[in-house]
Amino acid sequence: MARKPSPSHTRAVQPEKAIAPPRQNRMLRFLVLFPIFLAAGFCALLIPFLHPVITGFTRGLVEVSAIVIRLFGGHAAAQQVILRNPSNGFAMEVLDGCNGDDVAVLLWAAILAYPASWLQKGKGLLAGTATIYVINFLRIISLFYLGQYDRQWFEFAHLYVWESVFVLLTLTIFWMWVRRMSPLSPLPLDKSKVIV
Repeated sequence: MARKPSPSHTRAVQPEKAIAPPRQNRMLRFLVLFPIFLAAGFCALLIPFLHPVITGFTRGLVEVSAIVIRLFGGHAAAQQVILRNPSNGFAMEVLDGCNGDDVAVLLWAAILAYPASWLQKGKGLLAGTATIYVINFLRIISLFYLGQYDRQWFEFAHLYVWESVFVLLTLTIFWMWVRRMSPLSPLPLDKSKVIV
């Protein structure tokens, strides 16, 4: 005769409820939040009391560019936001849109709108922003030399080549971040799990 288990020794584990929203809801959430964060980011760049911070960052970028060019044997001097070659008179002005802030806002809006943990978003924002500013630094130096070689090539690279590179770079950074992080997914449900 089989012995009936005592209720005090056996209990069934209630399946845990899935915590993640359905995939369609997450996509809809991203499509709604992305333009909101994007507009907020671009509006933030226009706030008057942030202008000294942005201008200070741009000046620092120009100063560092001049230092690096001189370290590698080139001729460069920084005057506010203007990078100049004292030997031949060539100069280029690094404006607000050329300091990488616009592209960083695009990346921030995409990462903040995507459904992920705040830790994952923080890692993506730090790594992605650093990558964008390093590439932009190289862009400024390359345009400085290209402008001294050929003005038409300078304009073409500035307006078309580097703009396209930055759009693709931002998309690539975002795609790599999405691929590398662990997605929010429902917890596996094991209804047969019983503790005895």
